[in-house]
Amino acid sequence: MRIRLTNARLAFPVLFTARPGAEGADPTFSALLILDPTNPAIAQLNAAFTALARDKWADKADAILKQLRVQDRLALHDGATKSQYAGFADHMFVSARSRTRPTVFNWDKSPVTETDGKIYAGCYVNASIELYAQDNQYGKRINAQLRGVQFVQDGDAFAAGTSATEDEFEDLSNQGDVDPTA
Repeated sequence: MRIRLTNARLAFPVLFTARPGAEGADPTFSALLILDPTNPAIAQLNAAFTALARDKWADKADAILKQLRVQDRLALHDGATKSQYAGFADHMFVSARSRTRPTVFNWDKSPVTETDGKIYAGCYVNASIELYAQDNQYGKRINAQLRGVQFVQDGDAFAAGTSATEDEFEDLSNQGDVDPTA
């Protein structure tokens, strides 16, 4: 079930080069998509969870969905679980990943590359995700596959840090004991 998230704040983006998973798992692309609690996508996500659970688990759907919520095994999470990071407190977030590289677009639908520097943790994006129910040896969950991301607008960068400026250093050219060739 495809859902379009609008005006989400991007966190921990892995969009251009897949990173290895835990304990030998296949490399994946991923992102956390932070949503204001009033974002209409939250109601869409909850309705989709119910529909997916009913399709997957039929008459056991309500009980399983309740258990998945308690165990935090849905793609939508309370930002309080990551409140140690900027931007998460008092918000919700979607955790999405994919083995296939998501498409990444600028606001005008032109492709974005990693070297463009347009997409970064803290910017606002629209995202396309696909929800699916999992029921295998790893347990039951409802996950989100990250399909694509579109830059919407700049935001304050998350913990990216900044480069030092020349004002932070002393001019050592007039000191006799400094050998620049050493």
